[in-house]
Amino acid sequence: MADNATIASSGNRSSGSLLYDPFVRSIFFQIVTIIIFVAVVWFIANNVATNLARSNTASGYGFLNSRAGFDIGDTLIAYSSDSTYGRALVVGFLNTLVVAITGIITATIIGFIVGVGRLSNNWLIAKICTVYVEVFRNIPPLLVIFFWYTGVLRLLPNVRDSYDLPFGIFLNNRGLSIPRPVWGEGSLIFAICIPVAIIAVVALSKWATKRQMKTGQTFPIFRAGLGILIGLPLLAFLVAGAPLTFDVPVAGGFNIRGGSTVLPEFFALYLALSFYTAAFIAETIRSGIRGVPKGQTEASTALGMKSSKTTRLIVVPQAMRIIIPPLTSQYLNLTKNSSLGVAIGYPDLVSTGGTTLNQTGQAVEVVSIWMIVYLSISIITSLFMNWFNAKMALVER
Repeated sequence: MADNATIASSGNRSSGSLLYDPFVRSIFFQIVTIIIFVAVVWFIANNVATNLARSNTASGYGFLNSRAGFDIGDTLIAYSSDSTYGRALVVGFLNTLVVAITGIITATIIGFIVGVGRLSNNWLIAKICTVYVEVFRNIPPLLVIFFWYTGVLRLLPNVRDSYDLPFGIFLNNRGLSIPRPVWGEGSLIFAICIPVAIIAVVALSKWATKRQMKTGQTFPIFRAGLGILIGLPLLAFLVAGAPLTFDVPVAGGFNIRGGSTVLPEFFALYLALSFYTAAFIAETIRSGIRGVPKGQTEASTALGMKSSKTTRLIVVPQAMRIIIPPLTSQYLNLTKNSSLGVAIGYPDLVSTGGTTLNQTGQAVEVVSIWMIVYLSISIITSLFMNWFNAKMALVER
């Protein structure tokens, strides 16, 4: 009897210890999680397949090769109503990229100026920047888009009363008409020299950095790089015979002929996303600069450096380590917020995809395209910013 009791108690202890073993419990909960995930995916897939069969809707992406049958007002590539749904989605994707890239550049510039302005010793400048940040951070981006579209751009005069700006530019409620560049023979040489100049500037920058690390002597990399970046393409342009003319817009009674027109939908979305995101970037810039120890500034002042030089050479390079990670999130937010352009009729990926969905009924396929595209853009942006963050990191000796 004693032996049986001993065996039973040891069995209970072994089963109890097995139940409370962290490794066993982790494996158990992972298996349960996988089973639940597979069950949910199967339920969704089965439900989608049942509904598609019930509505006699064919699944697959073959509809992308069918005729679209609708026009798009703003296109970067050739497109007509006879083009395919696939090409329509490509047009929307390119429009999304344009508004995202231009918005990111503008928001970064405005955000940097406002962020530094909030730290200014000038009371008026600091308060103006503070009001700007607080206003835009507490307004939904969709309202900012409507403000620019209906409250600013729609109030511009009609075509007949267009604002006649310098260089053959016209501004009215139909958009901004600008001269369209027309490239001639020899322009290929100019196009090739642009990446060559960029590579030369990068190589010069690396050489200047190595030279400074070895000898301590600085090199005017900014002026030299700017000279190469502008001078080399300009020289190639002149050697090629200046192969560039402009198709200048001409104002008529009811329309403007010639040139290129930037539609108000793009302007409203571009300005709204730029000013809205710049408010968040400004706070990121301000917090990054505040994160640099004051001793760095005091040391540079003791060495006789000017305030502007201290900010450019001492504070900002160190602040970038703090700024870049949250800055990535703001870039991703701006890119995803570009989908709000559908509210004012901007033909981005969501707008063209929505029209495609309504005409074909391929909801699952169109939504999956949206998800893949935005996910890809976000991953590429994150990878680039992570690489840039690694390049900006301080190297310890």
